[in-house]
Amino acid sequence: MYFFRVCLFLCGFTHFALSQNLSFESWVEELRQEALLLGLSEQTLLVLNDLEAPLERVLDLDNSQPEFVQTFSRYLSLRVTPNQIRQGIDLMQEHRLLLDEVRQIYGVQPHYLVAFWAIESNYGRNTGGFSVLQALATLAFDPRRADFFRQQLFIALQIIEDGHIQAEDMSGSWAGAMGQLQFMPNIFSRYGVDGDGDGRVDIWNSLPDIFHSAANFLSQSGWRGDERWGREVILPLDFDFNLSGTLVRRSLEEWQEIGVRQVDGNPIPVASMQGSVVLPSGADGPAFLAYSNFRTTMIYNPSTFYALTVGHLADRFTGGGPVQRMPDDEQPMSIADVQELQILLNGLGFNSGEPDGRVGRQTRSAIRAYQSQSGLPTDGHASAKLLESLRAQQ
Repeated sequence: MYFFRVCLFLCGFTHFALSQNLSFESWVEELRQEALLLGLSEQTLLVLNDLEAPLERVLDLDNSQPEFVQTFSRYLSLRVTPNQIRQGIDLMQEHRLLLDEVRQIYGVQPHYLVAFWAIESNYGRNTGGFSVLQALATLAFDPRRADFFRQQLFIALQIIEDGHIQAEDMSGSWAGAMGQLQFMPNIFSRYGVDGDGDGRVDIWNSLPDIFHSAANFLSQSGWRGDERWGREVILPLDFDFNLSGTLVRRSLEEWQEIGVRQVDGNPIPVASMQGSVVLPSGADGPAFLAYSNFRTTMIYNPSTFYALTVGHLADRFTGGGPVQRMPDDEQPMSIADVQELQILLNGLGFNSGEPDGRVGRQTRSAIRAYQSQSGLPTDGHASAKLLESLRAQQ
């Protein structure tokens, strides 16, 4: 496996210059020759014979852009339900011995592991249903991100060669994320663990392998087993919203001095930790004080909504209550709405960059500048209310 990785690095994932002009069948043959050079066996590469023409469904999903930007309240409500909470508590109890064993080795608490499992695959019920090889081949043949997916395809073939899974059982998402953990092949290769000692890493069917692999990823990414992910908090009435966002970190003592409190009104516990105030719905919604494990969760998936949801679901497994300040009227914005907001900001001299319908760091910075000038809470949050304010300036 080491030699294989070195070959991938030295080859730079390059493919022959003619590849962009090849038919899919010829491209597969070129792929086969390169794989042989990388050390994969002819026997393993027989699975390439089963590849069909690029899957239109995969390309449609890759090209699709949602009409609306999902709100945090909608995102959370779809993933944290009474049934999901009950199932998680039951499964924690059912697999308590295994989860305790994993915690002893990696330091990752059981309720967090089960929360990741829930969000990634609904406790193993939904792993995507696509052939990973077919999905990766489709995306590698497409020139837009060919190098990345070609690399993933070679690693997936190596996983088959190493005997971890049969090609026909290697199921995953349309983007090639595999099994109950939705690991990409390179993540599997780096962090997969044979938890049940059968000589294979099976993140499709083996719960010991699934929990050991997830905990290994989190542990090596910086998970702190003696800390929680964060907590919902109440901000003081005079809170400076310029202090919100993951770019600003303060000690818990500093947040306490500012007046940040627990949702029950008590002071936040002070420990030798830093946190960031995260406002997924802006100043009118809930506030969370996010700690180091929140940031580690974002290494698993770089979405703020995802990291908050994993942490909140884990809290619900251990008796925590629902989010207290969830807005009732949070309105989703369409991609066109966000583009209009960006155009209006640019027109007023607040540089939000190219209007692309995506709220990134530059757009949030422009929003903050506009909010500051207009006497609004400087939360940097794109909302329907903010768009109405900008329209009124015209």
